[in-house]
Amino acid sequence: MNHSVLGSITISYQPIWNAVRQRSGIQLTVAPHTQGGIDAQHLIAALQELWPSGQEIQLLHITSATLLRDLLQHTQEHHFWLEIPDAWLDNPEYLDLLEKAQSHGLHLVWRGAPGSPMRAEFGSLFHQQLHELSTRQALQALRAALQQNQRHEPSAPRSPSIPSPVQEQVLYHGLASQALLEHALDQQQVHAVIGWPLEEILYGYRYRQIQPSKDQVVELVQAIDADESLERLEYLLGVGPLLTYRFLRYANSEQAGLRHEVTTLHQGLMAMGYGRLRSWLLEQMPHASTDNNLSPIRHAMVLRAHVMEHLVDAGIEDELRREVFLCGVFSQVDLLLGESLGTALHRLPLPGRISSAILANTGPYAAALQVAAAMEGGHPRLIHELCQGHGMHTDEVNRSVLRALGLTQARASSRQSA
Repeated sequence: MNHSVLGSITISYQPIWNAVRQRSGIQLTVAPHTQGGIDAQHLIAALQELWPSGQEIQLLHITSATLLRDLLQHTQEHHFWLEIPDAWLDNPEYLDLLEKAQSHGLHLVWRGAPGSPMRAEFGSLFHQQLHELSTRQALQALRAALQQNQRHEPSAPRSPSIPSPVQEQVLYHGLASQALLEHALDQQQVHAVIGWPLEEILYGYRYRQIQPSKDQVVELVQAIDADESLERLEYLLGVGPLLTYRFLRYANSEQAGLRHEVTTLHQGLMAMGYGRLRSWLLEQMPHASTDNNLSPIRHAMVLRAHVMEHLVDAGIEDELRREVFLCGVFSQVDLLLGESLGTALHRLPLPGRISSAILANTGPYAAALQVAAAMEGGHPRLIHELCQGHGMHTDEVNRSVLRALGLTQARASSRQSA
């Protein structure tokens, strides 16, 4: 495989969420460093090798018209979906190219400006549509959502139906509020959404404490009852950032009665044993959360941690890798705890390398944390500048994020099929 192609682009990502608030895909933004010189076939080969096909949507947002055109011209049928800007439909040359690509089996996704509909005459070209609401449409959708909710109230007055601008079975990007999100996913049955209104959902918890996921607590108890491996328990505990934080606090408390400080999940599980872990989990059960809107927030935190694991030297020993994972998970734990990071982290006997990276942007994990966080925001220039500033090779950075996406995709698929 050509090793230079991944060194000539910058990659960022956004998860795609379905109605049950599980990750159903990834939108991968690919930004070339220059206008030309990217081999489309080698790029697809690299993506397929490092991020193999699975049950997920793999949607490519290409920032360069030249690279997108080359992908359409030189790529045969593959599992990636390609975003196509609506403006291309006004160019006869591009339109002919799209028709040929579609006839070759490529999955094309229409994307328009906020509020713009796809023109009906081009519907047969596209496998899916990606929409974004205009401000006026968002207000109308909120009114429609409110009316639909009121219909479930017996005393609510009957009024003319307000049509929603949100279309069924298509993709939406940039829904800015929880009300819009729930209207799209739960009332209008859209295919999936890209992005998640994290700030507003967390704002709803400003007067109450967020609890660990009940589904994750139940899954852990079931794994213990099935006598699954310690590694499996460590993984299941790790996918719950708040559960991870509380477990480490408990493992280091007088109540646990352990003789030594516990700095990683693996240490805590080894010292505590299955029986005591099960008892502790059952104590969490009555207050555990059933709010599925928190699931994408937890998943994004864990995904950052896995990206960090791959960004740090692959040759490090397991104990240090576990440190890197905790660094990524705890870098946003303040969002779930409702308190400052400094206060939260000082309650745990964490290695100084973790605290230094999160609180002071210093130490051996700081560069990986900064780059992993930037990859979530869709700002290729910032990512590229961070990589250059930290002396990180773009080729290896891109390989790391693709491997992390592939790993989490495979693990999510195994959990859903179990």
